[in-house]
Amino acid sequence: MNGTGRARFRSDIRIKPDATPVRSSSRLCARPECGREGTHQVPKSRDKLDDHLWFCLEHARHHNESWDYFRGMSEAEIEAFREAAVTGHRPTWPLGRRSARLRDGQATPYEDAFGVFPQPVERPKQRPIRRMTDVQVRALDILNLDAGATLQQIKARYKELVKRFHPDANGGDRGSEERLKQVIKAYGVLRASGLT
Repeated sequence: MNGTGRARFRSDIRIKPDATPVRSSSRLCARPECGREGTHQVPKSRDKLDDHLWFCLEHARHHNESWDYFRGMSEAEIEAFREAAVTGHRPTWPLGRRSARLRDGQATPYEDAFGVFPQPVERPKQRPIRRMTDVQVRALDILNLDAGATLQQIKARYKELVKRFHPDANGGDRGSEERLKQVIKAYGVLRASGLT
């Protein structure tokens, strides 16, 4: 530092020039009759979009105006391309599934080509346990059914009992008419509760 409190800076600092000078492209236009520099790249074909040709601006413009991506494709192929373009040509799976992949109709969360991991064990499907009110339980008792009766079983038992206790089926005997009323009322209870 000098007496005024300011540091002396070295004035001999040199900035190193870039090691590689920027050169212009030495590509020529891909058109044989053109001798200009090829500054614009265009795809070679629909099947090889990563392979490019280099053209001058005028010939690149002419190439792009005359190039038809869908030339030679059928209507079905064009429609399939259009539908796949919605998702960016990537595979999709329905939402709400735990696994996106299906193998032999079974959902698997991973690919296990060597069988290292144990396969998920299929458990038998169980019907959901139905919560019943006392009225519903009594109605099933009248129909001589248990709490796990299916819709088809309830309807079949109802039809069977109505035929059995109806006075016309008993030669006009009205002795079982009270039992018939109970069956009809029990079926009405089950129907109103959504079990049938």
